[in-house]
Amino acid sequence: MRKPLLVALVAALPLFAACTENTDRSEAADGGESRTITVTSTDDGCDLSATEAPSGTLTFEVANKGSAVTEFYLLGEDGQRIVGEVENIGPQLSRELVVSAPAGSYVTACKPGMKGEGIRDDFTVTASDQEPTAGTDDAAVDQALESYEDYVQEQTEQLVDKTGQFVALYKAGEDDRARALYPDARTHWERIETVAESFGDLDPKMDAREADLEPGQKWTGWHRIEKDLWPPADGYQALSAKLTFTVDQVANGSRGLLEEVANGKVTGEEEIWSHTDLWDFQANVDGARVAFEGLEPIVEQKDPELADTLESRFAELQKLLDAQRAGDGFVTYDQLAQDEVQALANAVNALAEPLSRLTAAVLS
Repeated sequence: MRKPLLVALVAALPLFAACTENTDRSEAADGGESRTITVTSTDDGCDLSATEAPSGTLTFEVANKGSAVTEFYLLGEDGQRIVGEVENIGPQLSRELVVSAPAGSYVTACKPGMKGEGIRDDFTVTASDQEPTAGTDDAAVDQALESYEDYVQEQTEQLVDKTGQFVALYKAGEDDRARALYPDARTHWERIETVAESFGDLDPKMDAREADLEPGQKWTGWHRIEKDLWPPADGYQALSAKLTFTVDQVANGSRGLLEEVANGKVTGEEEIWSHTDLWDFQANVDGARVAFEGLEPIVEQKDPELADTLESRFAELQKLLDAQRAGDGFVTYDQLAQDEVQALANAVNALAEPLSRLTAAVLS
């Protein structure tokens, strides 16, 4: 008899994070303190040019001087809530993280090897004349935030419902029906994955791949069941609450979802047994596009050329995905020819560059 697996499902905290590039440098009007902080990540260090900055739009310039791929995080005071993150910074490469940060206490972390708690330090944001506000009189911004909150709420409700059905089928031993529902249920997770990632250890509990496990780590979640259903949920809990976002969180979330495509879906590493990667691929693209479309009226005002470019690049990528449809879903990823995989990768890269400028555009 199959040992039940714990499937913990919590998708209810604000969306934060991903990287952006090509942003303007700025200094606070009060005291001339810089809002640009340089970060040097090494194999055993995480050195910041400053551990304090004025509130407003902050830019962290992260340079990896170590020998392993690294990540950089700006965390809330509790050290768990992700305010901003930039991932997959290869040795001798640099990336930027742009966030809109109100006054308060934070924690910075570099993660050499992209594992563990990372090398942490306290970071303080002081009040300034550019203090971000929770509300705005700008109708376009209000509408963008409200529509994205509604989208995440709706996806969360569907995720809870379909995951409950999936777990019930799996526990009942109805493998064929569970296999059929697996990619459909995961679609709702993938569309809002950056929201779930901000909830502490939810992502590793729900979405860890076998290759990601650290020594002694218990393997739970989607891919543990996937491996059982495609050979070589003792508990179920849902929490849903009213969500609040800021425009930089929505914009960074769009970029973060596309990075999920580049880092796991294009390579075929995400669904290594089921080969249902294209369902996840489409869901991540859906989430990124919805986030962009909510902000599109703002971008059209501030950078119309960027808005046009993003619209066309999303359309080009969608055309390639549509070519792989089969019935209500997609062909399995192992059926794609190498040139088809490469075409998808090229389309993702073509979209990633202008999407990396979205946050800076909406905050300008």
